[in-house]
Amino acid sequence: MQCPGQDSRYWSGEDVFESKCPACGQSVEFFKDDSRQRCRNCGTQVFNPKMDFGCAAYCPYAEQCLGALPPELAAAQGELFKDKVATALRKYFGSDNRRIHHAEAVAEQAEIIGKAEQGGDMQVIMACAYLHDIGIKEAERKFNSSAARYQHSEGPPVAKELLQGLRAKPELIDEVCDIISHHHTPRESETVNFKVLYDADLIVNMAEQYQEKPPTQEQLDHLINLMLTQAGAQQAKAALQRFVQG
Repeated sequence: MQCPGQDSRYWSGEDVFESKCPACGQSVEFFKDDSRQRCRNCGTQVFNPKMDFGCAAYCPYAEQCLGALPPELAAAQGELFKDKVATALRKYFGSDNRRIHHAEAVAEQAEIIGKAEQGGDMQVIMACAYLHDIGIKEAERKFNSSAARYQHSEGPPVAKELLQGLRAKPELIDEVCDIISHHHTPRESETVNFKVLYDADLIVNMAEQYQEKPPTQEQLDHLINLMLTQAGAQQAKAALQRFVQG
């Protein structure tokens, strides 16, 4: 049975309307279920101003359905995806608040650095930030160790399953899993996405360590020199200077 709202037999005069092209001002005719129309005067693709594009904020196929997403919808899609990954992380770690808080702290730093650094993909960066240590549970279960090499081997399968459950794009899943598989050990050549995650994780790890043993200024300067991005170095100085021994 077809929904009456989508069946043109039930439409009123308000369900067919005109809107002005934002490029040339020419009238463009819409049926209420048109997602977009092309202006006959200048060829600009015009989105239906009366259509609710709420589904585009979460649907992984929105770009195929609607074409190039308007900036506000692309931003909403990224924010919702970030929240879904964060929720999946919390569900996976359950009552392990220490691991959850660490991931959230890394995500906070990664968002600051990623937005300041050019050339990164914030969806990849935020997924990596939340899921970079996702292999710890399996590493401890199988090897009774949280050593980096076990996190690197056990993390990608868990991350892949979680991201597939969120209907993430295959290319995003592949990149996130690759970064997780060596997130403690940079290769000779790395992407901006990896560098942002690496710097954010290092900042949080050092902040946790410095609460127990404050560094000297020399030690902090050395750490800042280890950062892979300029924005990471700036954020490390801003976030960690307060720990330096007086």
